[in-house]
Amino acid sequence: MASTEVNEPGLSAESKELLGAVKKFAEEDVRPAGIELDRLDNPEDVIAEGSIFWAVHDKYRQLGIGGIQMDPSMDAQEKALLNARISETLGWGDAGLAVSLGVAGFQRFFAPMTGDPELIQRFASPDSTAIGCWAVTEPDHGSDSLAFSEEHFADPEIKANCVAKQDGDEWVINGQKSAWVSNGTIADVASLFCTIEGDGGFRKGGVAVVPLDLPGVSKGKTLDKLGQRPLPQGEIYFDNVRIPSKWMAVGQDGYPFTIEMVLAMANAFMGSTFSGLARAAFELALDYAKERVQGGVAIIEHQSVKGRLFNMFRKVEAATSLSRRTHLIGSVAGVAPPVQFSIASKTFCTQTAFEVASDALQIFGGNGLTREYPIEKILRDARASMIEDGCNEVLSIVGSSKL
Repeated sequence: MASTEVNEPGLSAESKELLGAVKKFAEEDVRPAGIELDRLDNPEDVIAEGSIFWAVHDKYRQLGIGGIQMDPSMDAQEKALLNARISETLGWGDAGLAVSLGVAGFQRFFAPMTGDPELIQRFASPDSTAIGCWAVTEPDHGSDSLAFSEEHFADPEIKANCVAKQDGDEWVINGQKSAWVSNGTIADVASLFCTIEGDGGFRKGGVAVVPLDLPGVSKGKTLDKLGQRPLPQGEIYFDNVRIPSKWMAVGQDGYPFTIEMVLAMANAFMGSTFSGLARAAFELALDYAKERVQGGVAIIEHQSVKGRLFNMFRKVEAATSLSRRTHLIGSVAGVAPPVQFSIASKTFCTQTAFEVASDALQIFGGNGLTREYPIEKILRDARASMIEDGCNEVLSIVGSSKL
């Protein structure tokens, strides 16, 4: 498939070399694996022993991509741009696998905050192979648990499904996280965002680093869903799970800021990932339009198709520019972009991905509806993006509170 990306300034020769390796990985490993895993009838087979899913994770670790975020020697702006372009490239390959690979290192931000050398070595050292997850969504609470700007966030009458209670020098965790936890069924460790018992509602929560082999932890089945089927998602249950107090990496006072920061980071990542998916959909449609003959000529010769393709191109370039700018703003901010910029990127890029994928399928015509061509899968993957990591409607309300 022809690439429509162009060379841009801002990356060193070393970064360009790494980005080239990521593109090769996305093209030769991620995309074929995503197609193969998507076609499995049983979502449990995605994570079965011997599945190609594990080979993708192993190759990703070998490339050393996950360590870039923690590299203190790289210029902040170059690091931000490189991270954006890596996310784009992985999303171009397969959005579901891109999300799984991205969230696998989530605990690397929080384990060092515990100050526990053993926990840090196990889950945040450069040679750690542990897979992490962001355990925030609950059966009765989805985007509302992220909406820190709204009155309900501090309402004690709204009861969480997962609660931590202090007992001496330990925390005791009870409840469950919902079936939408990405990597939930395969994770070795959870960055657990949970409410702390009391009258503070969601606002008085905490972030605990919880190894998922502890007594009292169990997991549900992998969710059977419409899109992003290569991404394993499922419940995590906690039955009187005890952790040392120091494993509560973020306490009540720091929780609202942490929610905002993590949401900003996650939404920036989603924006770049799905600008990559949008580009993949456009490139597939462009290639097909040059090959498919109707009326005696390739359909790209028809003015209506030319116009539709250029509209798609315009949208992809706008999404790409916004997502990269958001990452660059984050490099200036130091921790994460201001959340309104990240939300703008996430909501715009995911909406764009869905619109471009839909337009691409229209260019494929009836062939686009078949599983022989990858565009119907990309459309399903794009549709899921407008709900995950906060649905676009609720995120827009949160973003507007910062204007």
